[in-house]
Formats: sequence, structure tokens, C-alpha cells
Amino acid sequence: MKVAISLPDPLFKAAERLAKELKKPRSQLYAEAISEYLGNHENSMITEKLNAVYSKEASSVDEALHRAQLETLSDETW
Repeated sequence: MKVAISLPDPLFKAAERLAKELKKPRSQLYAEAISEYLGNHENSMITEKLNAVYSKEASSVDEALHRAQLETLSDETW
């Protein structure tokens, strides 16, 4: 899909330089940049949702289970 956007001149010039340096079309550079931004934003949304869950639910491990886990690992060499 074609879109028209406005960018500050310094940002546009920096993107032009990078596209030439990477030898890729400007539209590909912008598409990759937006894709990366969306991926980062999605990750932060997942973190926010997990934080909301764990702020309401206890996230501690039962003491007996914790001891059993430690006993299992005690023989391991790292």
C-alpha cells in the first residue's frame, strides 16, 4: 500500500543516507523500521499484561517445592 507521510528534514536525510548505505529502497527501509517498532511495542504490551497479572496474583514458589528444586540442582556442575 502506498502512503504519504511528513518527516522532519533531518530524519528524512538520515533515512536517505542509511538506505543508500544499506543499498535498499527507501520504502523497504521504512517498512523494516515500522515493523521493528511494532514488534518492540508488542513486546512492551506483553510485559505490561504480565505485570498486571502478577500484581494481582502471588508469584512466589511454595517453600517445599523450592527446596526440592534446590536439592535436584545441587548435584549439577555448571
